[in-house]
Amino acid sequence: MNEKQDSTSPLKKERAYLQAECESCFGLCCVALPFAASVDFAIDKVAGNPCTNLLHNFRCKVHNDLREIGFRGCTVFDCFGAGQKVSQVTYRGQSWHLKPSSAKEMYEVFPVMWQLHELLWYLSEALTLEAARPIFDDLQLALHETQKLTELSPQAILELDVSSHRANVNILLLKTSELVRDEAKRKHKGPPIQHKVEGRGADLIGANLKGTDLRYANLRGAYLIAANLQGANLRVADLIGADLRDTDLRGADLTDSIFLTQAQLNAAKGDKHTKIPPSLARPKHWSSSGKRNKHSDSCRT
Repeated sequence: MNEKQDSTSPLKKERAYLQAECESCFGLCCVALPFAASVDFAIDKVAGNPCTNLLHNFRCKVHNDLREIGFRGCTVFDCFGAGQKVSQVTYRGQSWHLKPSSAKEMYEVFPVMWQLHELLWYLSEALTLEAARPIFDDLQLALHETQKLTELSPQAILELDVSSHRANVNILLLKTSELVRDEAKRKHKGPPIQHKVEGRGADLIGANLKGTDLRYANLRGAYLIAANLQGANLRVADLIGADLRDTDLRGADLTDSIFLTQAQLNAAKGDKHTKIPPSLARPKHWSSSGKRNKHSDSCRT
């Protein structure tokens, strides 16, 4: 974990229910989701089949060695607290193991809840950004509506038009980004920063952006796979949905980047000099100290 982070920060406290608590989950990410043998997974697994590493108590028998034995993808995944919500609230503590008749439905509910909790994560952050105050009422309403959707019955959740809801929320998140970045640009001292690499969905795979000033950049959905961002300045850059797999963030400054998630950090490469938002944790594989944090990498133990 970043030694300079404050684990008691207001945003971290507010988002506590949006952080995975694997001890309260029925191993849903290890059962409901599929994966294919690749650089991220050592084996194939179809949706609905328990991972061969999942124990009867819903813990992972190889948790401490996931990266070393080819299950890097497990250490990157973050359900935003959807696992415990489905397990303990939607299904009231009745697991798919003890009630097999609920299994298929539970596996289908989990990905929907995951999307809703991801939206709650972004909306909760947007409500902490002072520059977005002109749309706080709309953001608060969207947050409330999304929370209500997470409390529906399993059948009602499966009938939701999640794509439509995501699209409506994204309009607000985009407006938030514009308000925050525009205000930061107005306060910027010095020559204007010209971004030649920004843009939604920008293809920056393997790009050499070492030391680049990307403050206030729009990198929504950008493909930054294996890109070199060593020492880059990403303060107040919008990183929502950016693919940071194997992105080199050593020494980069992401202190107040917008809409960055733990999963994105876990997928990237960094070091003790990488500056990250106080609401997130420094991934275990970045640190030479070996210190652990239950929200770093995979939290399933």
